[in-house]
Amino acid sequence: MEITDNDAVAIRTSIESQLEAFQRDDAETAFAFASEGIQEQFQTPDNFMWMVKKSYPAVYRPRSVFFEKLTTVQGSVTQPVLLLSPDGTPRRALYLMEREVDGCWKINGCLIVSVETEII
Repeated sequence: MEITDNDAVAIRTSIESQLEAFQRDDAETAFAFASEGIQEQFQTPDNFMWMVKKSYPAVYRPRSVFFEKLTTVQGSVTQPVLLLSPDGTPRRALYLMEREVDGCWKINGCLIVSVETEII
């Protein structure tokens, strides 16, 4: 799949918008940036927000955010993002992106790895 500059901007905007929604505790908006599959898995914005708060503190309340170069991991368009977690630990979030039928880019998962992990 060829990723255009417009795609890259749309992907970054989706992630930034979701992170901003987390900062405001706006579950509905944050949930809207999740793919259909993620929405089906968690059913409600509140379930989704609870999971993020519990399992992804670096995503829920990052102290800083730095976008790295867009890449492909195992065939999935992936946006690596360096985050500084609330406790000051650096983390790399690998956002697995999915283009929806309407052409919008949605977040189809997020893996947190140590900063030392190389992206292949």
